[in-house]
Amino acid sequence: MPAVQANTPTDLVKETSEKILAEVASRKDELTEFPGRIYGLVDEIVLPKFDFIRMSRQVLGKYWRRATEAEQVQFTSAFRELLVRTYATALLNYSDQEIKYLPSRMVDGAEEVTVNTEVSEPGAPAIPINYSLYQNGDTWLVYDVVIDGVSLVSNYRTSFASQIRRYKLAGLIKKLEKRNQRDK
Repeated sequence: MPAVQANTPTDLVKETSEKILAEVASRKDELTEFPGRIYGLVDEIVLPKFDFIRMSRQVLGKYWRRATEAEQVQFTSAFRELLVRTYATALLNYSDQEIKYLPSRMVDGAEEVTVNTEVSEPGAPAIPINYSLYQNGDTWLVYDVVIDGVSLVSNYRTSFASQIRRYKLAGLIKKLEKRNQRDK
């Protein structure tokens, strides 16, 4: 049975979140014993909803334009892998927090929108997690996530810019690839 296309950006975020969290919950024992299996779930369910080329371009900023096509491909691949591992680790620590999907004001014909959510658990303040999406044809894709006021793209741009100045882009790519291998 083919997957139903989410009608709105909020639908996309909600359906994707619910699907991955249901998988994690139903396979909790397996994933506790074999945590590496979470990477495949994230890769299959979550990552198709992200535009890693756009994210990579924004993260590298001026360095993207200076990079060779091969470096752009290598960086995008290494950055994607880094995000898989980061997201997967967060999912393994998920334990029934509540996700609240806040009302969004989407202007008809808008090609970019932010879906605002709050994640909360009893006795702790809610953490805002906001997803920036754009319309690519008839599909919505995520190009940034802002967690508690910190943009994923901006945070990595700052961190990676200093590393590129120190190690060049090729050095950053090697460091990311090495880190990704270590985390396997």
